[in-house]
Amino acid sequence: MKLQRIIWSQAAEIEREAALARPAASSDAMAVAAAILADVRERGEAAVRDHAERLDGWAPDDFRVPAAELEAAEAELAPEDRDAILAAADAVRGFHAEQGYRAYETQTWPGARAERRVKPLSVAGLYVPAGTAPLVSTLIMLAVPARIAGVGRIAVLTPPVTGEGPDRAILGAASLLGLDEAYALGGAHGIAALGLGVAGLPRADRIFGPGNAYVAAAKALLAQTPGGAATDLPAGPSEVMVVASDDADPDFVALDLLAQAEHDTLAQVIFVAFSEGFADRVEAALADRLATLPRAEIARASLASARAVIADDETMAREIADAYAPEHLIVQTADPRAWASGVTNAGSIFLGPWTPEAAGDYAAGPNHALPTGGAARACGGVTVEMFQKTMTVLELSRDGAAAIAPTVERLAALERLDAHRLSMAARREKAGAERPSGAREDRTNP
Repeated sequence: MKLQRIIWSQAAEIEREAALARPAASSDAMAVAAAILADVRERGEAAVRDHAERLDGWAPDDFRVPAAELEAAEAELAPEDRDAILAAADAVRGFHAEQGYRAYETQTWPGARAERRVKPLSVAGLYVPAGTAPLVSTLIMLAVPARIAGVGRIAVLTPPVTGEGPDRAILGAASLLGLDEAYALGGAHGIAALGLGVAGLPRADRIFGPGNAYVAAAKALLAQTPGGAATDLPAGPSEVMVVASDDADPDFVALDLLAQAEHDTLAQVIFVAFSEGFADRVEAALADRLATLPRAEIARASLASARAVIADDETMAREIADAYAPEHLIVQTADPRAWASGVTNAGSIFLGPWTPEAAGDYAAGPNHALPTGGAARACGGVTVEMFQKTMTVLELSRDGAAAIAPTVERLAALERLDAHRLSMAARREKAGAERPSGAREDRTNP
C-alpha cells in the first residue's frame, strides 16, 4: 500500500500546504442543510416527517423512543457489553470529575460586589451517529460530562437504521447510563428539529456530537441563527497524525493509521517518519493488514489521500505537527513525552508504543469528541464546562456607586456616550459625593 510521499525539507511551501490539506467534503452540504433548516423553520413537523421518510425511511407517529423500549434494549445487552460500557463510563467520569467552572465572588471596588455564578445547560442535545457504525462510545463521551455538569434535560438523537428503527445497542447504552429521552431521527433534519424544538423534540440549548457533512453544516448554521442551538466544536471527518522514529514497530504504526482510515472514506491519515526506509516498512505492514480488514474498502479510499511525510529530525516533525494541528496525534519516538511537551496544536496526544488511539476512543477517560480541520489551534475537546454556562452578578452599594463613578464617567465621556455618563453621575450626585473616599486616582498602570 503506497502512500503519497513528501520530503519536507525539499518541498516548496505550496507543496507543504497541499500535503497537510484536509480532504474536500461534499460541496453541497451547506446548501442542502440550509434548505432543510429553512423548510423545517417554515413547515415545522410536516417538514421533519417528509425529510425523515425520504432520507431515513423511518417516520413513526412519535419520534421519541418509548421508555419501555429503552429498558428492553438495555436488557438485551450481553453481560460483557454491559460491563464494558460501565467500565468505560467510570473511566470517563473519573477523568472529567476535576472539570467544571468555578463560582467565585470578589470586591473590585470599595462597596462593589462582583460574582460569577455557574449554571448547567437546561437542555443538551447529544447526536450519536449509527450509520456504518453505531457509536456507543460517543454516547458515553457526551452523556457522562453532561450528567456531571447537572444538565436538566438530556435528549439523545440517533439516526434510525434505514427502515428498521434506532440501533438497539445505542438505546441500551443510553438506558444503562441513566438516560431516558431518545429520538429516532438523524441528519440535518434531525438537527433542525432538535435545534428549533419541533416534531415533539425539545429545543436544545447546545447540540453535541459528530456527524456527516450535512449534520456538521446544520449544526454550524443553527449556531449562526438567532435563537438557534449553539454547537459544541468544529467536527468534520476524523483525522490522525502518527509520528514514528525508525525504531518504532511498523505494525503498530500501520494499525494506528488503519484505525483512523476505517472510520470514513474522508478520514485523514498522515504519517511522519524520519527515513524512507521506515516508511517502506510501514507501507508493507499496511498492505498485510488491509488484506484481512473487514472495512478494507473504506480504509483504502481514505488512504488514497493519505500522506507519508519524511522529516529531517524531531524538531522538524514537531513543526509539521503544529502546522497540521491534528485531532489525534500519536507519538512513537524514543522519548515521546519529551517530544510532545513542545507541541502546541493537537486535540489529543497518545504517547508511546502501548497507547493506541483506540484506547482513548473507547475507555481511557479523556474525551474523544475533539476538534478537527485544524481547529485544534484554537480549541480543545468536549469538557464538562461546555455543558455549563456562567453568569456574572454585580451589586453596588451607595458608597460603591460613589467610588466607581469618576472612572465610569470619564470613560463614558471618552467614548462620547453621554447617557452612560449621566446614569453614573446621577447616582454619584444622589449619593452625595463629589470625590468619594476610595476613588481611584493616579492609576498610571491599569
